[in-house]
Amino acid sequence: MAHQVPSVVLDLRIDRDLVLTDLRHDVGSALTGLGEDHLYDVLIVVTELVSNVLDHTTGHGRVRVLRRRTPCEVTVEVDDTSSEHPVYGRSRLGEHRGRGVVMVEGTSSAWGITLLPDDGKTVFAVVPCP
Repeated sequence: MAHQVPSVVLDLRIDRDLVLTDLRHDVGSALTGLGEDHLYDVLIVVTELVSNVLDHTTGHGRVRVLRRRTPCEVTVEVDDTSSEHPVYGRSRLGEHRGRGVVMVEGTSSAWGITLLPDDGKTVFAVVPCP
């Protein structure tokens, strides 16, 4: 089976004025035809990765959502200006922080970090169809 090149279905700027409920609505609108459980997993990943940008960096970046139908998967990519990696489990801000990465790992088949050449990083997660 040949792999399809993913298409970008959403590419938005992240800034301090971003409202996460609006972003989740935009993602849901861009991913028409996706199963309810799959969309729910994608929305968890988007929310957690974008929240990390807003909570732990300057609050500026980009979020991209890419869709591939063969094999069926959605990739979420979030750029920010920090070179610090996400904290797994617990973060420096308290014991209730850092759980988002655990949720991202639990809903994705792969996730990771790519350092950007100028400054910052891209955090990505691949959410396969159930």
